[in-house]
Amino acid sequence: MMTEDVSKREQAKAERRRRIVRAARDLIRETGDTDLSMRTLAQRAEVSLSTPYNLFGSKRAVVLAVLEDERDFAKRFRKLNAGNSIDRIFGAHELAFGYYTSDPDFYRTLWRALLSTSGHDDTGLATPERLAQTRAIWLGLLGNAARDGFLSKDVPIELIVQAMAQISGGALLSWVVGSLSTSALTPTVGIGYALCLNGASNPSGKNLLQSKMSVYQSELSTVGSGAAEYSPETM
Repeated sequence: MMTEDVSKREQAKAERRRRIVRAARDLIRETGDTDLSMRTLAQRAEVSLSTPYNLFGSKRAVVLAVLEDERDFAKRFRKLNAGNSIDRIFGAHELAFGYYTSDPDFYRTLWRALLSTSGHDDTGLATPERLAQTRAIWLGLLGNAARDGFLSKDVPIELIVQAMAQISGGALLSWVVGSLSTSALTPTVGIGYALCLNGASNPSGKNLLQSKMSVYQSELSTVGSGAAEYSPETM
């Protein structure tokens, strides 16, 4: 009986959390602002004023939960159909960045809030669970490419994943501040990934990566570089 009571409490807690995240998402879309009133949020979610604080701890954590709830990458990744292991890497990339390009105003708003230096809590840009999940996906993707002979086993997969994360992070920052256009975002990161992987690839991998670069270069030639007149980059 005690186990059943605990289970019901956890289910009720999870439902309140879902209502809060859904209410926050709707308010952000309606207002274009992440500076949510916790009172309004609680009213919209039909919970007490203390519940968002008890379940999330801070307004920033609520925004982070909205981002993670919207980007259910792992679930969609499992349904991803691609050819060889190199194709699967870039299929995952296009899936991930497809969220941003399909609804740029919404995601720019979320990322601006999460990148703000005004936050003083320790929530970071993703929960430890989501970071571990995403990292495992990318380690698996690159590990498969190495086993298939496309990538050299002399270069640690962990280093390649870290370099790719830096490429995507830099591009997202440029996109959020407006120095990279939405149409150029996916091909820009795709070229960065291909160049990064090329440095650790075997001959068969280089051929596939060159093909990917050609596709993304063609996209950029159509949409333009996406660079604004000003840029925060140091190079």
